[in-house]
Amino acid sequence: MPAKLIIPSLAAGAAVTLAAMAARAQQPVAPPHAPAAAPHAMMASPGVTKAIAVLQPTKSGGDVSGTVTFTQTASGVQVVADIHGLTPGQHGFHIHEFGDPHSPDGMSAGGHFNPTGAPHAAPTSPARHVGDLGNIEADEKGHAKLDVIDPALTFHGPTSILGRGVVVHAKADDLKSQPAGDAGARVAVGVVGVAKSETAAPAAPAAPTAPARATPRTR
Repeated sequence: MPAKLIIPSLAAGAAVTLAAMAARAQQPVAPPHAPAAAPHAMMASPGVTKAIAVLQPTKSGGDVSGTVTFTQTASGVQVVADIHGLTPGQHGFHIHEFGDPHSPDGMSAGGHFNPTGAPHAAPTSPARHVGDLGNIEADEKGHAKLDVIDPALTFHGPTSILGRGVVVHAKADDLKSQPAGDAGARVAVGVVGVAKSETAAPAAPAAPTAPARATPRTR
């Protein structure tokens, strides 16, 4: 008599287990989360309108230092450079592929930023590297200034200069020699980053809403 009671109980338990497994198998599997955006993609926001590069000397750059700002305008990006410590005369001035200034000679910045595969040329040429900014000229005190608007520069898309390098060379760019204008060694390197003024301020907390009051009925 006891054996007859145990066997039906096991059969009932197995049936319940199989039913639960079948129901679980029919449930839809949640799709995996989308991967996070790459850091450079997050930097390349269409809302950015200003960026800056702070120049530091390479091992052959002596006391070269300065800043370069990039500001979006209706006609293109305005490039304003203010650099000290150069030898008098013209110096090649370019945007390079990598925002990596770690090597002593500045070579870690890579070659000219050239996403379109164009030949090296003057900044006014219709076919040029995006990074071809031409030359910057230092006076007898080694001070160089530049203020130009370049329609080839952008802050978003495949030609975005955000996160790229800025390089000043020892010699003048001849604007024709391939691949980089025979401008000599790199004397200063910087990285183009979003300017502080472009950092979005945290949203202010919403003001508390007063509870609605019931309107008394008139008789």
